[in-house]
Amino acid sequence: MQFELTTEYLSTLQDAIAKKDHSFLKAQLNELYAQDIALILNQLEVEEAAYLYELTDDEVAADVLLELDDDKREALLATFSSKEIAEQIDNMDSDDAADVIAELPENIQEEVLSHIEDIEQASDIAELINYEEGTAGSLMAKELVSVYAFETVSHCIEEIRRQTDNVDVMYAVYVVDNNERLIGMLSLKKLIISHPLARVEEIYEPDIQYVKTSATSEEVAEYMQKYDLVVLPVVDQLNRLVGRITIDDVVDVIKEAADENLQRMSGISDDVDSNDRLWVLSKARIPWLLVGMCGGIIGSRIIGTYESQIKIHPEMAFFIPLIGAMGGNVGVQSSAIIVQGLANNTLLGNKIAPKLVKELGVGLINGLICSVLIWAYASVIEDWKLAATVSVALLTVILFASFLGTFVPLTMNRFKINPALATGPFVTTLNDIIGMTIYFIVGRVMYGLYL
Repeated sequence: MQFELTTEYLSTLQDAIAKKDHSFLKAQLNELYAQDIALILNQLEVEEAAYLYELTDDEVAADVLLELDDDKREALLATFSSKEIAEQIDNMDSDDAADVIAELPENIQEEVLSHIEDIEQASDIAELINYEEGTAGSLMAKELVSVYAFETVSHCIEEIRRQTDNVDVMYAVYVVDNNERLIGMLSLKKLIISHPLARVEEIYEPDIQYVKTSATSEEVAEYMQKYDLVVLPVVDQLNRLVGRITIDDVVDVIKEAADENLQRMSGISDDVDSNDRLWVLSKARIPWLLVGMCGGIIGSRIIGTYESQIKIHPEMAFFIPLIGAMGGNVGVQSSAIIVQGLANNTLLGNKIAPKLVKELGVGLINGLICSVLIWAYASVIEDWKLAATVSVALLTVILFASFLGTFVPLTMNRFKINPALATGPFVTTLNDIIGMTIYFIVGRVMYGLYL
């Protein structure tokens, strides 16, 4: 049954921690998965979390550390000595260990690496730390199973047995040449059914997908999604096999990218979460709030420019919120579709122009439907002039918002700016300003009020 953390259960654990009820807490921890324990530690004070973590079995302690929120893990590690951190690192895969160590200050990193007894593992971690963040090199793990093409099947099986001591899950056996260059993959089925004296070069599959260490994490995710891969080998610039990326690492990349785009769409400029400090949260939100405020000021000045028109026909003010809201909603809908297409790489080359035409077509249909409905409504409660003004203005605003919501993210993407920004306050504010202008211009024309 899925674990659910309740206030009552958390309070019970805190009482037990305060009383140092070792046996009760151990019994509770033994019934939980690493993810559940991490969920509890995230809600505790650092001192409480450190005490409870010390009671966690060694088999799951490293997994708990990896599942913690970044801030909580940083605070918890600050209570450990370099040697204690190294002991936790020993139980992690090289990629996870590199991620944890990379969060530490440089002087602490060196101390932790010096305390790792396995020199080969320490060397692997040090190598991974040096790769640029957001590349395949920073994502990959060094643990894998590889064999030489000239080996026999029987020797290959013995080599696999030896290497799998450091590999929890064996997704594939990679084949390399004498210079450690990746040349293919060995099917476990062929390995089992082949004659023991057959050579690997006679049965391996040369057609294999791989990426270089310099590939971006987005390219890796796209590659694995496109070819339905659960593991992807990584090679260096000389095509030498240096690591592998598993699907769980790519899921994390996809989740982080989705979270980032969601924040950009909401007008949050930095990567933050609810546990960050007040100033950090405020600093991430304020830039686009100021943009929205400036847009509101400009909108108010536009209304002020047409003050004389509103004095003559004050009923026009009734529909100002409607025009602004509809323009913003249509713009966000159009830009969201475009951003999704850009993220999935479905908008390439000659597909951009048809997409723009299609969005304008959708805007025309939706605009006509909304305009007819608002014309019918305004005709009943007001007069035909206002009804005609609002319906024509609404149709124009929806068409323009559809164009803007499509054009802006495409333009931002062309200039290497995150197009997700276009689905948030930017397009909404711009549509409000332009929508108000269109509304009053149409009103002036419809009512025959010329300068």
